[in-house]
Amino acid sequence: MKHTEDPEEQRDLMEESEESEELREVEEENHVQPGGKPLSRSKTKKTFLKKRRAKKSFTCTQCGKSFSVKYNLDVHMTVHTGEKPLTCDQCGKSFPFKESFDVHMRIHTGERPFSCDQCGKSFTLKKILNQHLRIHTGEKPYMCVQCGNCFAYRQNLNVHMSVHTAEKPHVCHQCGKSFTHSEQLTTHMRIHTGEKPFTCHQCGNRFINKRNLELHMRIHTGEKPFTCHHCYRTFLTSSHLKRHLRVHTKEKPHSCSVCGKSFSLLENLHRHEKIHTGVREYMCFECEKTFATETELKQHQRIHTGEKPYKCSQCDKRFSVSGNLKRHERIHTGEKPHKCSQCDKRFSLSGNLKTHERIHTGETPYKCSHCDKRLKTLTSLNRHERIHTGAKPYKCSHCDKRFSESTDLTIHERIHTGAKPYKCSHCDKRFSVSTSLKKHERIHTGEKPYKCSQCDKRFSVLSSLKIHERIHTGEKPYKCSHCDKRFSNSSDLRTHGRIHTGEKPYKCSHCDKRFRLSAHVRSHERIHTGEKPHTCDQCGKSFAIKQYLKLHMKIHTVEKPHHRSLRSRPDGHEQERKNRRQ
Repeated sequence: MKHTEDPEEQRDLMEESEESEELREVEEENHVQPGGKPLSRSKTKKTFLKKRRAKKSFTCTQCGKSFSVKYNLDVHMTVHTGEKPLTCDQCGKSFPFKESFDVHMRIHTGERPFSCDQCGKSFTLKKILNQHLRIHTGEKPYMCVQCGNCFAYRQNLNVHMSVHTAEKPHVCHQCGKSFTHSEQLTTHMRIHTGEKPFTCHQCGNRFINKRNLELHMRIHTGEKPFTCHHCYRTFLTSSHLKRHLRVHTKEKPHSCSVCGKSFSLLENLHRHEKIHTGVREYMCFECEKTFATETELKQHQRIHTGEKPYKCSQCDKRFSVSGNLKRHERIHTGEKPHKCSQCDKRFSLSGNLKTHERIHTGETPYKCSHCDKRLKTLTSLNRHERIHTGAKPYKCSHCDKRFSESTDLTIHERIHTGAKPYKCSHCDKRFSVSTSLKKHERIHTGEKPYKCSQCDKRFSVLSSLKIHERIHTGEKPYKCSHCDKRFSNSSDLRTHGRIHTGEKPYKCSHCDKRFRLSAHVRSHERIHTGEKPHTCDQCGKSFAIKQYLKLHMKIHTVEKPHHRSLRSRPDGHEQERKNRRQ
């Protein structure tokens, strides 16, 4: 709330205060008459008003307005004369009377003599303190006669009344937009002039109005005064809390008139409606790409500028979009504010929750324009449609290889950079892909979360389960392009294909010998190193190849190894030996 420095307004305040004081005196006078019946409040007020009208003997010669106190007439006359005899020595501002001058000086001195006994907040004017107290009492004395809505402040009622009257007398001469109040027009004009008079003393950011600066300052102070009573998440503003509560209530009050789709936020509806109209009025001058909203354009332009203004407070990572920073920080905090209404699973992102809930509902809202396949997410649809179009929009900056997925490009570029950001918590092994780390850590934990639906066998990797289940189904989806042989997994097909192509990608690090399989090169290299990692637990004898150990174990189990001796080799080595002879 701002204090008044207008002489006419100050006079009205003084008159109001004087009236209240005199009314109290009249009430006391009438309620203590000995032997008499006290008057009702309405009669008391009528008596007071009659007396007051009779007392108003000081009249303005300019406009005819009357006053009961000469001082009030003197104050009023400054409206006509424009006289302002009191000047502030700090900023040069002038005032017509001492009361407004004293109030103004508190801006420079920082004096706030009126304190709230509920929360300790201080104010420069008693009137503002009284208004503030309504936050604690819940009092809303100003009621709209049109709809019955009540307000704590008169100016809020005045603003509300424009909803009924639709009156917007203040018009911007630049763009024609109209406003109910002159203050709104003043703030709006700063969009055209570029003026940002409110500066943050912490980071230098500038704002067009004081309210935006106050909200911004909470970023520095960490203040988040609005708390969700469902999940106890805190927010900077009440509007952000209201939006968030719709996650819990599932309320979607804004519906598209074209397709009926509902949204929890009005701006999301406006953004959606542009899909139907095709309006994309914001264009990037660098690449001529167009966007439906100004925010999308600003975020896009950071691709060209490389600007990443949002920095993580926990690590040095930076982001071009504030939403990406918020999502990233949940990695550090472990916060998962979005809970599934069907099960107890929680998510750090609302989008992930929506996708998850489609498991329960079975909803697949996104249909491929090339085939009849339907998908649960828009991202999955875009990924799927690239199968039809063959689009590979993501190009490696080190080589000419292109990818259909941005994540595939990120993983690929680690081949060039050698980056392995994922470290095992049990040993020092590092990985370039997070899924590889998860698979590896199951070696330490022994976890096998994937169970076969046909038998009780369990697997640590989902792909291993799928390959195993083909034993039961007999499915062999991978067919060799050179012959009619089929395989249950793609790696077996690739290995088989090398028989036709003659490809031997694995070279011994000690000699020039090459092999079709990585396992064969590892076994071969043990000839050079003398390593024998496979040891018999019965007699302690060691072997370079696991198959040799298995054959050896039959001696202890009194099994005849038939016509094969310990010197016989596995099928792969036997074939290799035949090839050498040829």
